[in-house]
Amino acid sequence: MEKKVDHQLEDGVVSPAQTTMAHMQADSEELAFIGQINVDQSFASTSLAPAHSLWTTDARGSVKLRIEEGCAEEPVTVHQMFKASVEKYGNKHALASKKNNKWEKITFLEYYQMCRRAAKSFLKLGLERFHGVAILGFNSAEWFFSAVGAVMAGGIMTGIYATNSPEACHYVASDSKANIIVVENQKQLDKILQICDRLPNLKAIMQYSGQVQQKISNLYSWEEFLELGLDVSEKQLDDIISSQRANQCCVLIYTSGTTGKPKGVMLSHDNITWTTIHASRAGEMQPADTKQESIVSYLPLSHIAAQIYDLWTGIHWGELVYFAQPDALKGSLITTLREVRPTSHMGVPRVWEKIMEKIKQEISQCGYLKKKLVTWAMSVSQEANQKYMQEGDEKPFLFYVADSLVLQKLRAELGLNCCQKFFSGAAPISSETVQFFLGLNIRLYEAYGMSESTGPHFMSGPKVYKLPSCGKVVPGCRYKMANVDSEGTGEICFWGRNIFMGFLNMEDKTREALDEDGWLHSGDLGKADEEGFLYITGRIKELIITAGGENVPPVPIEEAVKKELPIISNAMLIGDKKKFLSMLLTLKCCSNTETMEPTEELSVEAVEFCRELGSQATKVSDITGEKDKEVYRAIQEGIDRVNSAATSNAQCIQRWTILRKDFSVSGGELGPTMKLRRPVVLEMYHKVIESLYQG
Repeated sequence: MEKKVDHQLEDGVVSPAQTTMAHMQADSEELAFIGQINVDQSFASTSLAPAHSLWTTDARGSVKLRIEEGCAEEPVTVHQMFKASVEKYGNKHALASKKNNKWEKITFLEYYQMCRRAAKSFLKLGLERFHGVAILGFNSAEWFFSAVGAVMAGGIMTGIYATNSPEACHYVASDSKANIIVVENQKQLDKILQICDRLPNLKAIMQYSGQVQQKISNLYSWEEFLELGLDVSEKQLDDIISSQRANQCCVLIYTSGTTGKPKGVMLSHDNITWTTIHASRAGEMQPADTKQESIVSYLPLSHIAAQIYDLWTGIHWGELVYFAQPDALKGSLITTLREVRPTSHMGVPRVWEKIMEKIKQEISQCGYLKKKLVTWAMSVSQEANQKYMQEGDEKPFLFYVADSLVLQKLRAELGLNCCQKFFSGAAPISSETVQFFLGLNIRLYEAYGMSESTGPHFMSGPKVYKLPSCGKVVPGCRYKMANVDSEGTGEICFWGRNIFMGFLNMEDKTREALDEDGWLHSGDLGKADEEGFLYITGRIKELIITAGGENVPPVPIEEAVKKELPIISNAMLIGDKKKFLSMLLTLKCCSNTETMEPTEELSVEAVEFCRELGSQATKVSDITGEKDKEVYRAIQEGIDRVNSAATSNAQCIQRWTILRKDFSVSGGELGPTMKLRRPVVLEMYHKVIESLYQG
């Protein structure tokens, strides 16, 4: 599946006719403090690796880049981007970590040097070119050093979710041929020790936090790890850095597919560097020499949204990144925000929901007068923000009174009173949440994209804002709608320098995602208005995206429940935009032989299941509404067994309910081929579903 073009430039570049190339001048001076670095100058032109296609599934492969008018920037590697930032921001603070109740900061120069030290230690441990360095743990400076160091050393960096089970960790480490696994603490180390004998490529494990409690061969503490590379020469590292090409793979992001088997999204240096520069520009992030941005890093770095926003954007724009505490999402995030007072903040919908719930709870505990005042101020702000959406629109005097008297104080309570930009990504956000924050005079700028588009492909921002859209296409990227219906709705397809290289070792899946012309098919339905604002209208894929941004394929979980519990006829997982997973269950029952409609009578198999429990139930109504405690207990035990095999906590079923009637074709829940019609079920049982998320 090779992109056919009329004009091809050098190897590795694909370009339509009339392509313009923008060559950036390199700084001719080497920085003395970096030492003897025999690499190409910062943004000097680097030849690309030979490539014959827009995609590859080989970790060692290279791809043609989508360089064209509108995105003609010279391709650069991660190292070139970092080195250019060190030249500009070398003495500015880059990272802040809390040690002994005090914030400790390091500069961009120190950050760069630590990444080089980590890279040399990876080389000493035997990291092979294009093999994985898997990082398992909460966000920290060491996470960043390991990630960038792995790329500098010629490896491929991949994050593993801290909530992953040992088996889920094994899949990522095995698929990425990880030579080294970096773990946060003993808890994460224990997972790897359970699976390491089944990882033939694994050479070492490094623990970056807490004391190493066991003496195990090839297990190193952070301090021991850094010592390893001291006898690796700068030249050896520089030679590897010099050999890297912008159209080669440097990052793997693992995403769930509808089949449940994670897919390794291969991202090139150019994917990372080009997206970092352009997506953040669309969000109006400021370079540090204009005004240094500060952010708090707390979302999982194994997810593309946090990785682009925290790690790569931070390097390019010279941001100061503060690392939150590991219990950030359990309540300490707001404490950190109050201390740091960031200028920009990103949250997944579930984080914004949690903040909303906290504020609502606090308002409910206020006295009568204060509650009245806050409610009034929020309604004034909400109305003004809806009416005057464009930047620079003059809002009414009353709005400014409400903001200065009440809302500024509320934002200060959240640590967001210095924050100019608020982003929401990784999952669709509910209208209720957006409206609530407008009441606090906080505009949530929604971004939309995929791991396969290196994160955002559409973005909202101060100058690009229209509810309920998720903004406009990132400058330099393109989109089109496929299979458009009469209302203008179609499948959203992406094109640009941010489009991934392919799925690692999965040719069929790659061909499914990329059409023969190289367009990425999102699997999402949407429509664009005359101004170019995009509105997501639905999902083609059945993949559930929780409010926390976790991708959950429902079918394997539903099938597992039915397998564990022979009394269950239909199981439908709920959780899109929700804070946790729940499930609708129906019981096996007899059907009317003429109409094929389900009846009240339990099937023979269902009755047998009940008898084994000592239950005398013969009808569905004998069980529903928790009338039969034994059956309910047995179902809960079955669900517990399914949950115990889940790849992470986010994939566990937290609540469930039994419906009074089984699904059927005549009832509308099933299609003519007995396929579950999910949107119909969501609509029919809307009130039942809402009750699962109350209290």
